Amino acid sequence: MASMEILCLACKSNQVVKFGLNRQGKQRYQCQNERCAKDTFILEYENKGYLPEVKKQIIEMALNGSGIRDTSRVLNISMNTVLSELKKKKMKSRV
Repeated sequence: MASMEILCLACKSNQVVKFGLNRQGKQRYQCQNERCAKDTFILEYENKGYLPEVKKQIIEMALNGSGIRDTSRVLNISMNTVLSELKKKKMKSRV
């Protein structure tokens, strides 16, 4: 029987356990690393806006002066996704 090692998307730790299924029936995983910022994750997201790499690109493009429409077009995601991610980062920076 073949086994596959699952790494956390955020911290790259191998301390990962299965954590049930989401509404679409996809397997969820939970990172057991105490220092990890991300609690649960899915390996293959339907919406690319949920991926940590895409979230990071949204912030980087905003800091480099790209507009919301430009970011949306380049990353092939919704403008609403770009706006919501920028609002989340704004709220975290205030605290």
